[in-house]
Amino acid sequence: MAQITTIGRKTYYDDIIEKGYSRRDFMKFCAMMAAYLGLESSGVAQVAQALQTQHRVPVIWLHFQECTCCSESFIRSSHPIVADILLDKLSLDYTETLMAASGHQAEVAKAKTMKDYYGEYILCVEGTVPTDNNGVYCCIGGRTAEDILKEAAAGAKALIAWGSCACNGCVQAAYPNPTSATPIHKIITDKPIIRVPGCPPIGEVMAGVLVHIITFGTLPELDGAKRPKAFYSKRVHDTCQRRAFYDAGLFVETFDDENAKKGYCLYKVGCKGPMTYNACSVTRWNNGVSYPIQSGHGCIGCSEDNYWDAGPLYRRMQTFPGFGIESNADEIGIGAAVLTAGGLAAHAIATNIRKNKLIEDLITEGKESEKELKK
Repeated sequence: MAQITTIGRKTYYDDIIEKGYSRRDFMKFCAMMAAYLGLESSGVAQVAQALQTQHRVPVIWLHFQECTCCSESFIRSSHPIVADILLDKLSLDYTETLMAASGHQAEVAKAKTMKDYYGEYILCVEGTVPTDNNGVYCCIGGRTAEDILKEAAAGAKALIAWGSCACNGCVQAAYPNPTSATPIHKIITDKPIIRVPGCPPIGEVMAGVLVHIITFGTLPELDGAKRPKAFYSKRVHDTCQRRAFYDAGLFVETFDDENAKKGYCLYKVGCKGPMTYNACSVTRWNNGVSYPIQSGHGCIGCSEDNYWDAGPLYRRMQTFPGFGIESNADEIGIGAAVLTAGGLAAHAIATNIRKNKLIEDLITEGKESEKELKK
C-alpha cells in the first residue's frame, strides 16, 4: 500500500495538550502503544515523533448490523488518551454512535470528508452488511447498508473492519443466515482491508492499529486472513496461564467440579484457545486485569471465521492441529492423567514450569491418589 499522506490539520500532540494532558501522560501513552505493537524501545520515540508531527488522518466510521460493542470496547481502553483524543478527534469527521451532530448535519459532515479528502481518509466499518432482498434488512435514512458502504469505500485510502461482524459475519451470518449477512471484504474487493476480529476486539488492539497507521504511514503487516500480525500471530492457547495444566493432562470435566475450582485447563468443556488467534491472553481486558479463560470461561473462538457454526460452544474439539501431547489430548482421561502426571510434570518442570509450585503440589496429590488405588 502506498504511503498515507497527512492532512493540514492540528497534530495529535496539539490536541492532547489542549485536552489538559501532560507531557508525561503523552509519553506513557506512546510507551504503551509501542509495547502493544511489539516495537523495540526505540519505537517509543517513533510513536512520539509521529504523534507530535503528523496531522490527523481523516476517518469515517460506519455502523451496520452489529451491537456497537466494538465502539464500546474502544472507548473503555485502559488509557484515557485512546478515547479522549483518538476517538474524539475521529468523530469530528463521522461516527454515528459518538459524534455530536445528527441527522442532516451528520450526513453533511460525512459528505464533506468524502469530498475534501477523497483518496486520503480511512473508512472504519463496524457490523455486517445484509444483501438479501436488495438489502432491506439494514437501511439508514432510506438507503441500504450496502449502498452506503460502497459509496464511502470508493474514496477511501483503506478500510478497517472492526469486530467479527464486519470481519466474518458473526452471529448474523450464522446458519441459516436469513438476511444474507456478508462481511466487508466480500463486498469491497478493490481496496486494502485490515480485519480486526473479536466480539469485540480489545480496545488497545484497535488503538494500536490506528497508531501504527499514524506512526508509519502504512498499514500494519497482515497475516493470511488480513489480520495485524502484531496482535493475531499467536494462539490464545500459547500464552494461556492454564497451559501448564493442559500439558500435565489436568482438565476441568464440568464447570462445577473440583478441577474447575483448582483452575485446571478448560479444553474439555469447550475452550477454543488451541485454534484461536488473538491477543486476549497477553493484552487482556479491563486494564489488563483478566480475560475469559482467566475468569473461568473457555475461549469461544470469536476471532475465527464461522465460529458460530463451528459446533456447540461448550463441546470439546475432537481434533485440531498440533503435535506431541496436543495430538491426543482428547484421549487423556482422569485415570490417565493420574498415571502420567508425574512424567508429564517432570518434562514440564524441566522446561517451562520448573518453578511452578502449584503444579508440583497437584502432582503430589496425583501420586498419593495412585498409591491409594494400588492398595
